[in-house]
Amino acid sequence: MLPFKRLVKKQLGELLMERGVITRSQLEKALQVQKEKGGLLGQILVVLGFTKEEEIAQALTIQYGFPYLPLKNYELNKEVLKLIPEAVSKQYCLIAVDKIGDTLTVAMSNPLNTKAIDDLEILTKCKVQVFVSTLTDVNNVLEKLYGKDKKPKEGAG
Repeated sequence: MLPFKRLVKKQLGELLMERGVITRSQLEKALQVQKEKGGLLGQILVVLGFTKEEEIAQALTIQYGFPYLPLKNYELNKEVLKLIPEAVSKQYCLIAVDKIGDTLTVAMSNPLNTKAIDDLEILTKCKVQVFVSTLTDVNNVLEKLYGKDKKPKEGAG
């Protein structure tokens, strides 16, 4: 897996400011939180209430060229979903969306996680194509598929 090449050389925070999504003071506060506690800047901005997950996903789309796929109304193929074990989907916060030939398409909240992509390629013996989705969208699908704490969930799937 090659490192991702930025299409836009700007940092995520700069891009969000340029698009009018956040202010400089909001970015500085989020960067301070990141410095103190760690974590992904986009998630920190969302937790602080400065932006929505969709804005972060769309900024990543601009920054790296990943396509954005909202999962809310997306019809998932049950056979394709089975290609990635539940534990792996939950660990990396991703969902298998489609498979054509030896290319597996996944939607994930952190498309820059090269370890996840490398692991998937080894596990599935497929090339992995990445789409960006929000953490909430992916978690909602995982919840619908597997429920919380392995308890059977009525109406799922």
